[in-house]
Amino acid sequence: MKLFKLSQTENSGWDTFDSLIVTAETEEDARNIHPQEYWDDPSEIEWGEPYGTWCSSPDSVEVEYLGEAKEGTERGIILASFNAG
Repeated sequence: MKLFKLSQTENSGWDTFDSLIVTAETEEDARNIHPQEYWDDPSEIEWGEPYGTWCSSPDSVEVEYLGEAKEGTERGIILASFNAG
């Protein structure tokens, strides 16, 4: 499992996520992690919804490889930066 920093600049107002630290197997897998997947049913998340809290599609996510995660770490979000308003 690898560590990645995800960021987006498409939505930068109040009540938006600007970045995440995640664990995933690949860059492509990381790019598809949505910051609200643990607060809602993942099957109901639509990119660009709800209320534009993240970018509109995985293609708009910037991905930076940070290194290897500790053995046994599961895929998902480690830390999220949310700009509450």
